[in-house]
Amino acid sequence: QVHLVESGGGLVQTGGSLRLSCAASGSVFSSNTMAWYRQAPGKQRESVAAITSGGSTNYADSVKGRFTISRDNAKNTVFLQMNTLKPEDTAVYYCNRVVWPLWDWGQGTQVTVSS
Repeated sequence: QVHLVESGGGLVQTGGSLRLSCAASGSVFSSNTMAWYRQAPGKQRESVAAITSGGSTNYADSVKGRFTISRDNAKNTVFLQMNTLKPEDTAVYYCNRVVWPLWDWGQGTQVTVSS
């Protein structure tokens, strides 16, 4: 089983930036398409960005042009650079692979954007 640890969240003002990191244990990380997900209070968890093992990316319309996903397969880590943050980006952010069955969820990292 892969263990996921997210970090890098915090409190920022509207228009600010944060860089999230997700470290994964295990040797299967590099062969998996990875994604960042977020869950806001009272809402379902949603995928916001994904990256294939080869580096191709895809973004939700709500974050396109503001967020950038990247990965370092040698370090089993996936990143999310978040710029021009908005209050509606406030959520707990998680990483996981995109294919089922998903790995066990990590604790996530809280991102709060103040208006």
